[in-house]
Amino acid sequence: MIRKIAMGIMIFLTVILQCVLFQVFEIASIKPNLLLILTVSYGLMRGRMSGLLTGFFSGLAVDILFPGQVGLHALIYMWLGYLSGYLYRIFYDDDIKTPLLLVTAADFVYGIYMYVVTFLIRGRLHFSYYLTRIIIPEVLYTIIITIFVYRLLFHFEQLLSKTDKRSVDSLV
Repeated sequence: MIRKIAMGIMIFLTVILQCVLFQVFEIASIKPNLLLILTVSYGLMRGRMSGLLTGFFSGLAVDILFPGQVGLHALIYMWLGYLSGYLYRIFYDDDIKTPLLLVTAADFVYGIYMYVVTFLIRGRLHFSYYLTRIIIPEVLYTIIITIFVYRLLFHFEQLLSKTDKRSVDSLV
């Protein structure tokens, strides 16, 4: 139960950080995708179901806060969290290379998905412009932030695991 409450608080704080604090750190209208980092990280650390649920609620929070089609972000975050959960069993938590590669791939897929859903459907076919001006800079910015944020998430997850272990030991 503590883990679910902590995850809700973590999603809420990440949405606030992404929408408020990182508005200040925008570079050429590009900001890192913290919710994607959170979703991929929890998929890697906790498995497919945790990644799926984290992604769904993170995407739903974005869909509620920003006008547009409800479910657009929830769907892509949910899929990216679920797919990142496939590496749960073969991944070492303290190694930063796998999360960096997976966040890079996930952010690239997210950028292409957003291009298709928001621009291509409207008849805007300038993919090379969108790729060089939006997708690649966001991926690079997100990678840099992932180096710091993943460590925090990893330590927070270890703290929660210790708390869960203590609560189970006290029941026995």
